[in-house]
Amino acid sequence: MNSVFRKCLSLLPVLGLAASSGAAPVFVEAESFAQPGGWMLDTQFVEIMGSPYLLAHGMGRPVADATTTVKIPEAGSWHVHVRTKDWVAAWKAPGAPGRFQLVVNGKPLETTFGTTGADWHWQSGGAIQLPAGEVTLALHDLTGFDGRCDAICLTQDATPPPAAGEALLAFRKKALGLPAAAPETKEYDLVVCGGGYSGMGAAISAARQGLKVALLQNRPVLGGNGSSEIRVWAQGGTRRGLYPNLGEIVDEFADRATNSPGLADEYGDALKEKLVRSEKNIDLFLNHHARSVEMEPGERKVIRSVTALDTKSGSETRFRAKLFSDCTGHGTIGALAGASFTMLEKGHMGMSNMWYLTEGEKAAPFAKPEWALPLEMGDFPPPKKSEKSPTVFQKGEWFWEGGFDKHPINDLELVRDWNLRAVFGAFNALKNGPEAAKYEKTNIEWVAGIGGTRESRLLQGDVVLQDTDIIQKKEFPDGCVPTTWDLDLHYPKEQFAKKFPEAPFISMAKFGKGVDRQNGYPVPYRCFYSKDVENLFMAGRCLSATHEALGTVRVMKTCGMMGEVVGKAAYLCIKEKTSPRGVYQSHLEKLKDLFRQPGSARRDSLDAPLVVPPGTPELPHTGSGLDPKKLEGLVLDDTAAKLTGSWTEGTGLKGYIGLGYRYASAGSGASARFEFTPPKAGTYEVRVAWQPHVNRATAAPVELAGKTFTLDQTKPAELKDGFHSLGRFDFPAGTPQVLTLGTAKAGGAVHLDAVQVVEVK
Repeated sequence: MNSVFRKCLSLLPVLGLAASSGAAPVFVEAESFAQPGGWMLDTQFVEIMGSPYLLAHGMGRPVADATTTVKIPEAGSWHVHVRTKDWVAAWKAPGAPGRFQLVVNGKPLETTFGTTGADWHWQSGGAIQLPAGEVTLALHDLTGFDGRCDAICLTQDATPPPAAGEALLAFRKKALGLPAAAPETKEYDLVVCGGGYSGMGAAISAARQGLKVALLQNRPVLGGNGSSEIRVWAQGGTRRGLYPNLGEIVDEFADRATNSPGLADEYGDALKEKLVRSEKNIDLFLNHHARSVEMEPGERKVIRSVTALDTKSGSETRFRAKLFSDCTGHGTIGALAGASFTMLEKGHMGMSNMWYLTEGEKAAPFAKPEWALPLEMGDFPPPKKSEKSPTVFQKGEWFWEGGFDKHPINDLELVRDWNLRAVFGAFNALKNGPEAAKYEKTNIEWVAGIGGTRESRLLQGDVVLQDTDIIQKKEFPDGCVPTTWDLDLHYPKEQFAKKFPEAPFISMAKFGKGVDRQNGYPVPYRCFYSKDVENLFMAGRCLSATHEALGTVRVMKTCGMMGEVVGKAAYLCIKEKTSPRGVYQSHLEKLKDLFRQPGSARRDSLDAPLVVPPGTPELPHTGSGLDPKKLEGLVLDDTAAKLTGSWTEGTGLKGYIGLGYRYASAGSGASARFEFTPPKAGTYEVRVAWQPHVNRATAAPVELAGKTFTLDQTKPAELKDGFHSLGRFDFPAGTPQVLTLGTAKAGGAVHLDAVQVVEVK
């Protein structure tokens, strides 16, 4: 029998099953199937429905069967119970898109599953005759539209297991033969819960300080929203401000995507895992969901251990440590430990499920999904041309976002499913609407089955960051992590909320002013530990901040730097035998010294000095690009341009000057105006920088000194550092000169990076 399956040795009536003979029921966790086939492990909603489950996320194409074997203790009649749901029944939508079959020893049961119930329940498959011994089971997807299966129970009694709650949890543990108390690990210095950017930053930073670290991630890949599963490109400026070495660790694993959603390989899942596993002080536990905590006895709030569920086997392990860092995004560990938090149940930012289309060589029919939202052209923004890949035809970006007034944790599965109904409703409008000819050969290639969430619990620290702190540039003695993103909050876009005003699925961003994008506003260290739980750090979007302030600090690279700070502070906690608060109170200058050290610096043990590996390059401290101050002549970065129209910021095309670049659509009316005054009369060469790409302008118009030039930005610029010469110009002394870059008849996206003015001697 497959090792992940256990049969029930005994089941008490309180658990909802009473065997009518000596044969014990057999319980099968779907996520433990030996071969998952095309079914995807979904762990997003364990807090809601009690378990991970398998999801047939085929974007309308049935996925390959999930298969396994199980041992039947005796021949006879066995009742089949499958825990599932009709995922559109909550809205009384027709069609039951998540239909699947259970195939036993090669023969499908007569019952089609996923066709009843708005809530998770045990759908009966009737009674079947089974032989004693090994039996094969298969989940056979019928639609490709997100059928879901949590578990299968075979009994000789018609009574199903408990439907939900503590009774079901107790039944699972009994059925799987789990011990009453989960086994406990060795004591770590730091347990990090959550493997997104903040968790990776915390784990790597702490490990390089000599701490023994356990990193728990409830997904099979690292990166969180910045993984191939969700595909949000990482934003936020690194390596700048008060402590320009912060961000060096983040830049080691940050994705290389040039826009959202990118292609899977742009997110570097394997690179992230390889980097973490290369740290000898980190024990990485993928597919481990932190679900409960054990506190030390006494009145003080001190976490002793975190219990994590192995999302494939169903077993549990208690991870013991001196310190813990909540990098779950939802503030899960803090809430379980009794930490204070705030959470908007209405009016918060939502969850995005992005998608993209590809263009095939032949017609690709798409049958109308009767269960999808009944959308027409005009009910949603038309899909955008990809800025990054000729293989991607069009895409739906971050603004495919819903759930603004739904509970940010308890309603997440409903929000994800509503988003899916919206995506497929829009695709149906494209394929079968008035513009069907345009989309005749179009396929829906990828839809995020794992949602990208933005806001839920905000754990409270000794400082709660306010948006006014940032706007007024309030100075804190422990300011450290630079936040460079604007105060960016999302709201439903009224234009597309008319048909479903109670549940809009398209968002808009409202940007507040006041953030120093060049140097960043230094977020206080005291936002990164709990004011209540003595040994709990937090990093990422569950930090101590208000809803308004979250608008800037929530982007991934900024969250990753929070993790870097937590790792360094954790070292001082262990070294000085103090708490996170004690580091601020008694060891702040030592912490600042650590901020000034390179991210590559390591110590072999707590008592060893930091050592910078030989050959470590000195990184520029003006962002990830070339430092304009180190280039010849006068260099005007894109941040110096006076802009009109809509320009999008980017960092994905490497080799840029300064903090990044901008681009604007051809014919959009956008323009950029650079002004400079030569210090003396003379001949000057004027150059324009760009990074080439297939979708860039073939004839970007430039005007200077009464002359007009066109630039082919699909091709590399011919000079050093990505510059192209416009020629030599004789300028008088003290007379302002103007260079304008436009978008009219550009033949592609116009790329704006920098202008260089060099005196010819």
